[in-house]
Amino acid sequence: MSAQQKLFIASRENKRIAVVVEAAHPQKGMAFVMHGLGGSKTQMHIRTFINTFKENGYTVVSFDTTNTFGESDGNYEDATTTNYLSDLEDVISWSAEQKWYMEPFVLCGHSLGGLCTGLFAEKNQKKVKALAPLATTVSGTLSMKHQNQEELKQWKETGWQIKKSSSIPNITKKLKWSHMEDRMNHDLLKHVDKLTMPTILIVGEKDESTPPIMQKILFDKLPGKKEMHIIKNAEHGFKEKEQLSEVKSILNNWVRSI
Repeated sequence: MSAQQKLFIASRENKRIAVVVEAAHPQKGMAFVMHGLGGSKTQMHIRTFINTFKENGYTVVSFDTTNTFGESDGNYEDATTTNYLSDLEDVISWSAEQKWYMEPFVLCGHSLGGLCTGLFAEKNQKKVKALAPLATTVSGTLSMKHQNQEELKQWKETGWQIKKSSSIPNITKKLKWSHMEDRMNHDLLKHVDKLTMPTILIVGEKDESTPPIMQKILFDKLPGKKEMHIIKNAEHGFKEKEQLSEVKSILNNWVRSI
């Protein structure tokens, strides 16, 4: 059984972060689940990850970062890897003072959330039991390489990336070029030797943002117990029901093995 609680906590920038705690009784473990750039804690794939941990007796903490399209403060146009990572750190710091907190915990993140969970794990090895960076961003350098080069050029010249949201109806996403400048300062490969905990990578076969080739670069360098799975025909967000079901099955087997 799990009881759900939604609340707002203050970030180090004194902005409100919307947090959902789904406490397990009895509690076998603890997991933090983090969305990607412009995502939210309610997206189907994020809920799939959350439910997998819940069904295995984990207390799960999810949240909307600031500067996304969720319930937290800020504007998407100001989103950076630095701000998403600091929000993750602040949510974990707040959690450490709660009665249900457990260490070591599992970190699970999608896309930019995967990068942030990995960066946290590199700095806090002892706190992290296992890591699931799914369809993860690996580094700013690799992001640049795998972006559509024409779109990238236009983004840099105009200062803005403007595109329609694929998951939120009638929303046009506008992101400053400074986002990419900031992303260039973050690289999972730099301290990949610190990721000694069990790690699972899952990516869509047709993912253009964080393609299998990018995941393989990370996978080959991971020093610990590791798995990599490619979901046939899936894109970046695992949107189809069958794809989500396959991701859930793979993740479930992994959670039981850690």
